[in-house]
This record gives sequence, C-alpha cells and structure tokens, in this order.
Amino acid sequence: MQIAIFVAGLVLGLVTYFAYTRIQARTRKRIPREWPLKARPLVNNREKQVWVWLLKVMFDQQILVKVPVTRFTAPQMQSNAAHWYQLLNGLYCTFTICSLDGQVIGCIDVPGPQGLSMGNQALKHKLLTQCGMHYWVVDPDHLPHLLQLRTAFLGEHAARATDGGQLDSRLKDVSDNLHAIVDRQRQRKEVAQLNASLSNHSDFSDSRFAGGWEQNSFITPLDSRPAGLNR
Repeated sequence: MQIAIFVAGLVLGLVTYFAYTRIQARTRKRIPREWPLKARPLVNNREKQVWVWLLKVMFDQQILVKVPVTRFTAPQMQSNAAHWYQLLNGLYCTFTICSLDGQVIGCIDVPGPQGLSMGNQALKHKLLTQCGMHYWVVDPDHLPHLLQLRTAFLGEHAARATDGGQLDSRLKDVSDNLHAIVDRQRQRKEVAQLNASLSNHSDFSDSRFAGGWEQNSFITPLDSRPAGLNR
C-alpha cells in the first residue's frame, strides 16, 4: 500500500513538474507588453572615429557596421550549412566594406581597450582571405596612410582613381576632420580631469567614470567568436 502511494505521489510530482516547465516555456516565448530593453549607440567613440575616417577615405564604397560574416559568406556544400552557421553566427567585424553593387571587398576591426587577440585576428584573416576578401585591424590612435588602405582594398589603380579629379581635396577633408575630432576629444578629456580634480565627494570615482568611461556598444570582436570554434 505504501509503495502504491509512493509511486502515485512520484507520478503526480513528475506530471506537475512537466506541466510547470511547459507553462514557463510558453511564458518566456510570449511577447511582453513592455520590452525590458533600451536603445544604445551602435558604435563607441573609438569605433566612431574610425567610421568617420573610413567614410572619407573609402568615399566610393559602402561602409557597413557590425555585420555577421554569415551574412556575406556561404558554405560550399549545403549539407554542412547548419553546422557552419552555428559556429560562425556570432563572428563579425567592426566594419565591412563593400562596393556600390553590394559585393564585399573586405573587413576592418577596431580593437577595444583590451586589444584584439592574435588568434582572433588570424582566424578572421584566414577565413576572409580564402573567400577573396581583405582583413585589416585599424587602431584609431595609429591610423594607416589613406592611400595605403585604398591600395590594399582596391588595388593601386583604383586607389588613385579620382572622383572628378577631387581625390586630393577629399583626402585633405579627412585630415582636417580627424584633427577636429582629436581636438574635441582632448577638450572633453581636459574638462573631465578638471571636474575630477575639483570633486571632493565620496562618489568621485563614479562621476569620473560617468564622464569618461566608454561602454562598448556591442560585443567586442575579441568576444565575437563562439567558444566552440577552434582555428
């Protein structure tokens, strides 16, 4: 009798547990009345500096932001599509450069405050190179020469091709724009340092970070590769 009661209780417990998990699963899938989300910038300050620079340097191309590589690559055999998609779906570069007809030319990464691992760079370089695309890592504090990037991505002839003979003026605009960005950043830094030096409150560190700390606006390229992907 006791065994029968025990088995009945066990069955009832299992039924209750599975019913509860199904209800929880439906609740998680249900569209909320108020989304627990908020807007955030697409790029951080370092990425924005390179973005502005790229828009000027690659004026005759399209600059896309943080596009997964699975958007512009495809498996050679469709039977393996699900496998490679699962491995590469989280892999992206900061900027993707493509021609006006939508053909991807190459990708550029902007390293975060902690840099970008050599393993991550090597993986993307090998993957993109084998697909006929270029890959560069660009540090906003040490930007390459303007023609150097255009030559690497477009070829020597296309790099010097003019848009109505105005390439020199466009490149000069890039230089002037970068100087203006650097000046604004320097001014903001000086103001933040001055405010910090005048602050004697206990929340000094919080106010300093609020004025100067840059939250990354996306998972960094360093973290964009799924853990299971080995090169």
